[in-house]
Amino acid sequence: MTLLKAEFFNRDPRRVARALLGKLLVRKTPRGILAGRIVETEAYLGKNDDAAHAAAGKTARNAVLFGPPGHAYVYFIYGNHYCLNVSCLPDGVPGCVLLRALEPVSGIEQMAEARGLDGAKQIDLRKISFLKKISSGPGRMAEAMEITRERDNGKSLVSERSDLRLVDGGYRVRRVTVTPRIGIVKSAELPLRYFIARNPFVSGRRVP
Repeated sequence: MTLLKAEFFNRDPRRVARALLGKLLVRKTPRGILAGRIVETEAYLGKNDDAAHAAAGKTARNAVLFGPPGHAYVYFIYGNHYCLNVSCLPDGVPGCVLLRALEPVSGIEQMAEARGLDGAKQIDLRKISFLKKISSGPGRMAEAMEITRERDNGKSLVSERSDLRLVDGGYRVRRVTVTPRIGIVKSAELPLRYFIARNPFVSGRRVP
């Protein structure tokens, strides 16, 4: 596996959102390695995007978005779950990509436990119907990967020293589907949601 470099993220979030499909999000824990393949993303374009957290300017909450590329921006939503984004564009220019869904690859039992899914040891962990409950959706995947704002906000995702990284495992995506983003009201019509076509772990609707 090859650790992604900051340069990978130092470009338009739309290009990054597409290029991240098939890459791996990896978490090192005392119990072992957690890993999931990114199957769904959304691009947020900074000040020119009404749905972006950076649209109103820089604040203490969203400062990571204005920092260097390749860092985690974690926020709490609906009072019950976290969402993981990665900063894009040069230092000082806001933009990011939201990771919306993962296909579990490694440490699946631990990920299921982190999600509070009962009976993980007894259930066949190869069943897609069960695996989708682990990391299909931004809140689910953050919980499965043990991501919190306190622990991970501002963390480099491109450093060998980081316990949370984005890497290239050699997986090649054959076809990408693009649709408007989901779960938002502002700028909802923009075609900035990307996912691996026909992948069963995508959240929400899988077809335009």
